[in-house]
Amino acid sequence: MNNDSLWYIFINASLINNFVLAYFLGICPFLGVSNKIETASKMGAAVTFVMVISALCAYGIHALLVTINAPFLQLISYIVVIASTVQLVEMFIKKISPALFKALGIFLPLITTNCAVLGLALFQTIKGYGLMQSFVFAIGAGAGFTLALVLMAGIREQLEFAEVSGVVKGTALILMVAGILSLSFMGFAGLGS
Repeated sequence: MNNDSLWYIFINASLINNFVLAYFLGICPFLGVSNKIETASKMGAAVTFVMVISALCAYGIHALLVTINAPFLQLISYIVVIASTVQLVEMFIKKISPALFKALGIFLPLITTNCAVLGLALFQTIKGYGLMQSFVFAIGAGAGFTLALVLMAGIREQLEFAEVSGVVKGTALILMVAGILSLSFMGFAGLGS
């Protein structure tokens, strides 16, 4: 079991080693859903929920597979849990808010293939986190994911009103902004020491 404090795990997952801006995991929804702050925050909440459920299930699956001496089944087991959780979230959002379901579009079912969610399950297993540490790690990673989406959405909303040269309009500008945002998050690396 890892001896890191819960506070350190949260800060590390959300700021220092942000899944999107430091590990570059979950770039598809980061670039695809970050047009509006409202949509980005709701996508972040959905991904956070999937991360929490996946982290708790991954902890239990890891313990079970180690007990029966079958750790080679971890990856496929994690993928099944993630896919099932995303299906539940998709059905819930479709029932509760059809407008949000339509706004998230293809990116909602793509949470299943979001490498940030699978990365979370694998990282917590490698780091040897206990149940509470896994929960805090998932909340921190989800908060960091949501923060990255909302920051990018806010910048993109402001860029709609800016005069930008035709050379860098569109995807080129968004990728440059993402790079600068990632560099700014590298400043949090000093918090980890």
